[in-house]
Amino acid sequence: MNSQIKSSFRSKPRIITVIGTRPEAIKMLPLIRVFRRCEAFELISVSTGQHREMLCQVFQAFGERLPDHALDIMNVNQSLAGVTTAVLEGLSDLYSVQKPDLVLVQGDTTTAMAAAMAAFYTRIPVGHVEAGLRSHDLDQPWPEEFNRVVIDSLADLLFAPTAEAQSNLLAEYNRKAEIHVTGNTGIDSLLMFAETLRTDAVRRAELDQRFSYLDREKRLILVTGHRRENIGEGFEKICDALVNIASRSDVQLLYPMHLNPNVRATVLRRLQSRKNIFLIEPVDFAEMVYLMQRAFLIITDSGGVQEEAPALGKPILVTRNTTERPEALKTGNVMLVGTDVNTICQQTSRLLDDDQLYGERAHPVFPYGDGKASERILRIITRRFGSN
Repeated sequence: MNSQIKSSFRSKPRIITVIGTRPEAIKMLPLIRVFRRCEAFELISVSTGQHREMLCQVFQAFGERLPDHALDIMNVNQSLAGVTTAVLEGLSDLYSVQKPDLVLVQGDTTTAMAAAMAAFYTRIPVGHVEAGLRSHDLDQPWPEEFNRVVIDSLADLLFAPTAEAQSNLLAEYNRKAEIHVTGNTGIDSLLMFAETLRTDAVRRAELDQRFSYLDREKRLILVTGHRRENIGEGFEKICDALVNIASRSDVQLLYPMHLNPNVRATVLRRLQSRKNIFLIEPVDFAEMVYLMQRAFLIITDSGGVQEEAPALGKPILVTRNTTERPEALKTGNVMLVGTDVNTICQQTSRLLDDDQLYGERAHPVFPYGDGKASERILRIITRRFGSN
């Protein structure tokens, strides 16, 4: 890898960052910000629009300008093969014009995988932010486990969030890549917004007003869900559990619905107009941090929330059978419950009714870093270019 990353004849190395979904944006924007403040690089940000409607929210919340290039390749109900092909073709053309010295991708989305493949095909070095996460089951999460394995097999720089992720990478195929443990850039974003909400009384008051319909006398359960492997029977059973939980008079459930039409159809059909359940449109990242802070507990299938909520001291029930984030499980704040109705209801009731158990699982822990991952990644890339 040492001889691969080198600047072309332009005055500054050119780096392209690729974003497709809202979680990618949340975790890539702290890195984009530190690169934009660094005069040693020319940064070009690109959006594929995999979560087109949600991306503007994130950029606005960060006070960051929209991506320099928007491919806008998505169509309604597009297949994974369609997304992959469109990203490959669109980014291959863009890379040929821009001729970047390094492409940075984040996480495990189809956008990230196809962006990395397009760079590999055009012989452009790849850096993978959040490398090395593994569930060791290609079906769970699907297709994310496949996506990250592919990216890690071809990347030149692997930025692992934890030592355990680094160990996964050391055991696998790509022995020539550089591996660095940096922490997770998602924690950079989380801590930045948490501090803003702590110190900005006006912003906090705005959010209090925005969610004034929530009853502070009832404990708030925050719910999110979007995983493809849960679509269908899985979401039906999750909704059964939520209806059961909402029958309690001392709780209220808030569910910001994902824009995936297959998820929304089930959620709206099963949960709309149910007592103690509020279905709302997707929230921006500042609002999500605020809601996580207010929540008594969180029920989710999100990987990012598994990282963020422990830092806020919130117990999480994960509606998946496996996780690529075992560090969170080891803290005790996170528990896998799958989509079994009885398990979800029982574990929720235990947290609601057992004060001792709740106290054991509701303390802030930081298995994914200290909020300085982006700065570490910038220093590593600076050294790599400076050494050529």
